[in-house]
Amino acid sequence: MRDLKEEIDRKIKKTSNKDAINQILDEQNSENVVLFDADNRPIEFEQIALIPLKNASGADDLYAILIPITKMQGVNEGEGVVLKILEQAHDVEVVNDSSIIDKVLEVYEKLISEGEEGE
Repeated sequence: MRDLKEEIDRKIKKTSNKDAINQILDEQNSENVVLFDADNRPIEFEQIALIPLKNASGADDLYAILIPITKMQGVNEGEGVVLKILEQAHDVEVVNDSSIIDKVLEVYEKLISEGEEGE
């Protein structure tokens, strides 16, 4: 019986995160995004940006900068998180590698400054 509950929880998590991935990738989306953690608890985020970065093989990896609306352990109020979009798995993973976070933020800041120059 326990295995069935765990399987249902996993399916709920995957389905919910799949919907959230589609929402993150939708350029027209202006609503907050709800992702589910490993314990299937919902965490609501405001999406700030979607940033493509070239990986070692030359392909683009996608990263999202999100600010948690729901209190999140290890993240102070107003701080954001960088998530790598795992499109094929319909999931995300929190990025902890400071060099990747720095690159994502560098691209984001460049986009912001270019946007301000164009106004």
